[in-house]
Amino acid sequence: MGKHANVQEYVADVPEGLRDVLEKALAVVNEAMPGIEPALWHGQPTWSIGKKPVCFLKAYPKYVTFGFFKGQLIEDGAGRLEAMSRQMAGAKLRGLDDVDAPLFADWVKQACALENDVKDA
Repeated sequence: MGKHANVQEYVADVPEGLRDVLEKALAVVNEAMPGIEPALWHGQPTWSIGKKPVCFLKAYPKYVTFGFFKGQLIEDGAGRLEAMSRQMAGAKLRGLDDVDAPLFADWVKQACALENDVKDA
C-alpha cells in the first residue's frame, strides 16, 4: 500500500476481500468513539483523544490489525488481543466474522478511559 492523503484513500487501496473487514471495523470504532474522526497517523487510520492516539486499523496482505496503543492494559476476557511492542496489543481480523462489535466497543471504551486517566505534564 502506498501513501494516502486521507482515510478514504487508504480504505480504497485495501484489496476487496479485506476492504469489507476494514470498513466493518471502521464503523464499529466510529460508533464507539462518536465525534472523533480517524486520521492517518504513521500511514494508517488512527483515532486519538486530543494528541493521544488510542487505537488504529492497519491492513496487511492477509489480515487487518485492530490495535491499541495501551492494549496490554485492556482487560480482554476473550483472549483475542495479542501483545505487540511497548504497551501495544492488537487483534488480527481475517474475515467479517472476526469483527465483534460488542467486544470491540468494550475495548475502545477501556482504551479511551486509559487515555482520559493520563494527566498531561
